[in-house]
Amino acid sequence: MNRGPAGTNRGAAAEGPEARRRMADRLGRAVERPRGEPERPRREVVTSPRTTAARLPRYPATREIDEQTRLGEVYMRSLVRTQFRLALFVCTVLGCVVGGLPLLFLLVPELREVLLLGIPLPWAVLAGLIYPAFVAGAWLYVRQAERNERHFAELVERDR
Repeated sequence: MNRGPAGTNRGAAAEGPEARRRMADRLGRAVERPRGEPERPRREVVTSPRTTAARLPRYPATREIDEQTRLGEVYMRSLVRTQFRLALFVCTVLGCVVGGLPLLFLLVPELREVLLLGIPLPWAVLAGLIYPAFVAGAWLYVRQAERNERHFAELVERDR
């Protein structure tokens, strides 16, 4: 090795950074490999020749919705249609229950004479017990509407 006037090692600097890197690699491999074990071949990284090809930008669905493009309109229309179908279903079920009770009492006259806590059954059902059915219908609607919105959000997020 060449030593300069100040006792510094000039040989490594004279060889350049490539020589220092090779020496560091050899020293690192010697430390990692136990004695007597043969040296393993180095792994090569293979990359595609098309790494510099321009990729088409993908716009997230949320951007489509925010910018009110045709695709965003399709997304929103599908959500609104799903929520509308759910609302029609819940209203139809509640309407059939509420509208069917008077019909039930008309067709089965024995039910008209049944007393519930001293009140005729038709009055008790139509005046007080129908409200829990409305609450249950509203609870079901909110639960299903939130589920529809979660599915919609997952659909929109998946397109990112």
